[in-house]
Amino acid sequence: MRNKRKKFQEVKNFANVIEWNDPKAKEKVKEIFKNYEQTVLELGCGKGEYTVQLAKKYPQTLFLGIDIQGERIWKGAKEAIEENISNAYFLRTQIEKIQEYIPKKSVQEIWLTFPDPFPKDRKAKKRLTSPRFLDMYKKILKKGGVVNLKTDSQELYEYTLEEIEKRKLKILENQIDIYQERDLEDVTDIQTTFEKKHLEKGKTIKYLKFVLR
Repeated sequence: MRNKRKKFQEVKNFANVIEWNDPKAKEKVKEIFKNYEQTVLELGCGKGEYTVQLAKKYPQTLFLGIDIQGERIWKGAKEAIEENISNAYFLRTQIEKIQEYIPKKSVQEIWLTFPDPFPKDRKAKKRLTSPRFLDMYKKILKKGGVVNLKTDSQELYEYTLEEIEKRKLKILENQIDIYQERDLEDVTDIQTTFEKKHLEKGKTIKYLKFVLR
């Protein structure tokens, strides 16, 4: 608990982390966006593993990890600072409020890496691929913008497919088991902590990539 509090306090002083309660938070996000032609978001980024790894691979693109848990963001933000990864940033806020910070039609791609599946139907609206979230993403994505979902949850995978079909969206990739089908750049070559744990338990990892705008 003490270590968590320490990380939570440290992350507030990281130059690559923007806090929701910073009066200048919205201005800071817009200022960062101005420096890049392409922006990619990792929503519910946790330790920011995708944000950091993708930023290393694509230095000309801005990668912004978003999560409310400061002690989790700490790991990715610290790694980015120590390795001088200048195109990786983090925003500490709730996903429900991203429209307050992210400019309209400014994002090229969204990553959802092992989000909470909320298996009970009464909590379906909390799923990050539920209609209310897809509507949010649509407003901030550029024309042709895509959403990537990696999950070990069969329920979330099927639920997302249903939402895609309802909206008649274009699917670019659909894999029920990414490690049994074929290698996909940025999908099979990057693994999160959660993903490694799931694989150790023998779970299969599903992947969907679809055009939302």
